[in-house]
Amino acid sequence: MEAKGESQHSSIIVPSVQEMVKEKLTTTVPPRYVRSDLDKGDIDGDLRTKIPIIDMNLLCSLTSMDAEIHKLDLACKDWGFFQLVNHGMEKGFLDKFKSEIQDFFNLPMEEKKKLWQQPSEIEGFGHAFVVSEEQKLDWSDLFLLVMQPVHLRKAHLFPKLPLPFRDILDTYSAEVKGIAKILLAKMASALMIKPQEIEKLFDDELRQTMRMNYYPPCPDPDQVIGLIPHSDSTGLTILLQVNEVEGLQIKKNGKWVPVKPLPNAFVVNIGDVLEVCYTCTNIFLDRAGH
Repeated sequence: MEAKGESQHSSIIVPSVQEMVKEKLTTTVPPRYVRSDLDKGDIDGDLRTKIPIIDMNLLCSLTSMDAEIHKLDLACKDWGFFQLVNHGMEKGFLDKFKSEIQDFFNLPMEEKKKLWQQPSEIEGFGHAFVVSEEQKLDWSDLFLLVMQPVHLRKAHLFPKLPLPFRDILDTYSAEVKGIAKILLAKMASALMIKPQEIEKLFDDELRQTMRMNYYPPCPDPDQVIGLIPHSDSTGLTILLQVNEVEGLQIKKNGKWVPVKPLPNAFVVNIGDVLEVCYTCTNIFLDRAGH
């Protein structure tokens, strides 16, 4: 979910990594993908079991709400990440959605070209935020689409998605939007501010961008990175991982912590907008206490 005023930027068109691997166009990593420039840092595997878990049922229950909101508050302040369980989306639906995503990325290249990024846009199949021909690239492909509000969906993209993927994506988008609204309201309670104060950061209808990342096998995985280290500029990132590979890592106390996704759980990341909101509120409360 994105903050009001954010804009998408265009990206230079680059080759599909998935196609390079599928067509066996390379047996070594092309120089543009070698990321020796990045300090990958130390990994703290012991912390993986301490990543907070928030239960949506408890968060919405009159008898347990206060305690779970307190847990949510600590998760946002201390980690900026948590796994969300019992969020209301059925396992069967999520399994179907994951399968449809895999089928979508396995479409023939002729079909993908109909959904490829246009020169002035970032939506569609392609690569994000490529601004020069010399820029280092991530070992991944993506498909990006604005889903909410509905009137912002691109007419040359969404209607051309194959069925039943288009319908299941529409349902998933609406469900995630509802989850985001609940989480934002509970975060407002934790911050002891009115929900409207957080809502002012967003459009009248939450702007939702759906990004699907595909990480193909690599002949030398130690030389590449799937997605460059970053913070999300959005309000909330709600991540569904398609498989059980521990690819996602988050930084805690200067070390990288692998995230082992719980079955059917969402990994939720507090974006820069909400991080600022928490920081400003904490400073205010601390100063008021003096």
